[in-house]
Amino acid sequence: MTTPFPFTAVVGQDDLRLALLLNAVSPSVGGVLVRGEKGTAKSTAVRALTSLLPEVAVVPGCRFSCDPASPDPGCPDGPHEGGGGGTSRPARMVELPVGASEDRLVGALDIERALAEGVKAFEPGLLAAAHRGILYVDEVNLLHDHLVDLLLDAAAMGASYVEREGVSVRHAARFLLVGTMNPEEGELRPQLLDRFGLTVEVAASREPDQRVEVVRRRLAYDDDPAGFAARWADEEAAVRQRIVAARELLPSVRLGDAALRQIAATCAAFEVDGMRADIVMARTATALAAWAGRTDVLAEDVRQAALLALPHRRRRNPFDAPGLDEDKLDQTLEEFAGDDDPDPDGDGGGPGGGGGQPEPDEGPADDGAAPPEAGEGEPAPGGAGEQSPVRAAEPFRTKVLSVPGIGEGAAGRRSRARTEQGRTTGARRPEGALTKLHLAATVRAAAPHQRARGRSGRGLVVRRDDLRQATREGREGNLVLFVVDASGSMAARQRMSAVKGAVLSLLLDAYQRRDKVGLVTFRGSAAEVALPPTSSVDAAAARLESLPTGGRTPLAAGLLKAHDVLRVERLRDPARRALVVVVTDGRATGGPEPVALAARAARLFAAEGIASVVVDCESGPVRLGLAGQLAGELGGTAVTLDELRADSIAGLVKDVQRRAA
Repeated sequence: MTTPFPFTAVVGQDDLRLALLLNAVSPSVGGVLVRGEKGTAKSTAVRALTSLLPEVAVVPGCRFSCDPASPDPGCPDGPHEGGGGGTSRPARMVELPVGASEDRLVGALDIERALAEGVKAFEPGLLAAAHRGILYVDEVNLLHDHLVDLLLDAAAMGASYVEREGVSVRHAARFLLVGTMNPEEGELRPQLLDRFGLTVEVAASREPDQRVEVVRRRLAYDDDPAGFAARWADEEAAVRQRIVAARELLPSVRLGDAALRQIAATCAAFEVDGMRADIVMARTATALAAWAGRTDVLAEDVRQAALLALPHRRRRNPFDAPGLDEDKLDQTLEEFAGDDDPDPDGDGGGPGGGGGQPEPDEGPADDGAAPPEAGEGEPAPGGAGEQSPVRAAEPFRTKVLSVPGIGEGAAGRRSRARTEQGRTTGARRPEGALTKLHLAATVRAAAPHQRARGRSGRGLVVRRDDLRQATREGREGNLVLFVVDASGSMAARQRMSAVKGAVLSLLLDAYQRRDKVGLVTFRGSAAEVALPPTSSVDAAAARLESLPTGGRTPLAAGLLKAHDVLRVERLRDPARRALVVVVTDGRATGGPEPVALAARAARLFAAEGIASVVVDCESGPVRLGLAGQLAGELGGTAVTLDELRADSIAGLVKDVQRRAA
């Protein structure tokens, strides 16, 4: 039994409740992504929706939930006669675990029986169970990439295909996709993010009275679940009846030209990619009108649809916070209200137009910018030895940094690894269930035994011992640990802005390659872990933006702190290999014998074979080459800020020279 749906109203989750109900009225809206901090009843609200959905008519005995009025002609359990009698059952909500296997999601095909007997023995997966229901993914941002790819395919085609060495099974898979996530744990891939029709941000109420009511209701439910549900039964029945009425009214709702023009103008004003946003807004506005019992879409429906359908689509990069400028939204809607002809001279819908004044240019650096740090000839603040944080320069596309060798970590896009996806490189005996058949190796293993097994026909007699699992090579995600020098030698405002821009660029690259990231900084007399290893690249970018600078350069302390972080992380995730990116000019001035101590610390990384890259931030006409020496001690490579750029001529020349050597 689930907690009744009205439970969510007491924590101020009106938008979440509305988004879920709109999808119940019109599943074509495309599902809901719920973003919010932990402990905000996200999963409770989603699970409570199931009890409000109308029952589904299905063909008796069909494992794929075919509609008796229009059964799927390609159903593996078919063919079914159209227009026949059916049975009704409650709508399902199927949960997809983050760590599920591919076979668990799409279903498993018995390859042994397919080869030996010519029988398509298929065990349906979660996509089949979710057909005409809800597919719910908790912590959807942590879902493995190969499962995301399968979800995208099924959502785009409305069907699931299971292919095993030329043997294929297809079945319908149309479902309402609902995901919940905590943004602190990382963001979604843009392709999957766009597949969610609506998005909602939730947070716990800060009002004591509301929090008291939440606790009171939760305790009452734990003490007597059946009694608590009975107390809300009438209200749930009224909501269920309203959903049925809205579904019946939906085909009669008229979306006029004026509303369509407002939708198109809003999507253009916020510069969303593609046309999916326009379609989702139109469907959402229509569902809002039906939910309100109206047959005409009003401006207020278009406004609410924009607030639900656009925030996650206007993000230009992973570090942009989701959300809409409501003043700009109101200005656009007012400009196109009831207007049949677009105004070509209006400035509300053009790129970058409307909704705000240009940001004032930053003034020059403070005149009180600091004298050089003693012995280093670089600007550093006086007094306390600290400067306020500076903005990062614009990020750029970086060259690919990878860990040498072949790993076995989580699937990603950085370094070579043995994975379930990728190109086939060989074959081995399966350990447990066979998932990826190597057909040629299986035939070679079975061929010498055909006479002994009494083969008489054209078919191949295959036994369990003949089956061979394909070994594949793909890409893995790594732990990219940034070790950033924030000392006085890096504190010149122009240089630190460039350094932060370079690290931000590497963070963007880590996001795209599905890495975990961590951040260690060092300055003054010590180093600190600014961000423990996490999948949230946003969190790393925020810590980087607020990073102050100044003081001496305890390089050894930074390296030792990074070494400790890696030691702990190896215990937690031993399969994930690390790439250490040290961002420094190579100077070492903190503590006794700083240079020798830093060299000894660096050799720890080389001795353990930890991959490392030093981003050389030294500038000026005279270069000491200290960063290059540090890279040698680490057993890694050194690149300048210019060479880090993917389109850098200097970087390309250096790569050619390295290959030639």
